[in-house]
Amino acid sequence: MYSRGVNTSERLIESTRELLWERGYVGTSPKAILERSGAGQGSMYHHFKGKPDLALAAIRRTAEEMRATAEGVLGGPGTPYERIEAYLRRERDVLRGCPVGRLTMDPDVVADDELRAPVDETLDWLRERIAGIVEEGREQGQFASSLDGEEIAAAIVATVQGGYVLARAAGSPAPFDAGVRGLLSLLASATPSA
Repeated sequence: MYSRGVNTSERLIESTRELLWERGYVGTSPKAILERSGAGQGSMYHHFKGKPDLALAAIRRTAEEMRATAEGVLGGPGTPYERIEAYLRRERDVLRGCPVGRLTMDPDVVADDELRAPVDETLDWLRERIAGIVEEGREQGQFASSLDGEEIAAAIVATVQGGYVLARAAGSPAPFDAGVRGLLSLLASATPSA
């Protein structure tokens, strides 16, 4: 699956990321990781202390990638509303779900403070980043002064994460798209009229 140019530890991390997204922590066995990565049997223990250590590296990588992708849109050009809209409408594999959000439903990840930490930090960062953009919009008079940035940020993250769940249940991205459209229309209606 991986070219010879990719080092073994990278193959192990990337394979673990994919498997965690597909199967969760329990379903991600060392055997499955080794098969997916094409690594030899002793490779995992040469590079990592064991499955928890490798899973933590994979979760951290996934969290970093999610933050970078979100920042690329949220920190981009446009008004605060346009940046939030761009974040909500950015291209996603909706039916596959959010690789970070799915970890919150994994009881083994949630029960382990170390594995859960990058997930919590990423979701906290995302809410804070969006809340700051809402506050920026309020200060510029683009959003009603009555809007609470933290509450709007929580609603945006909940819409995205809940949208993934509804889309997966329906086998269609339509519920995700409907949630995004609904949230954007509510946010647009909170824009003071000129």
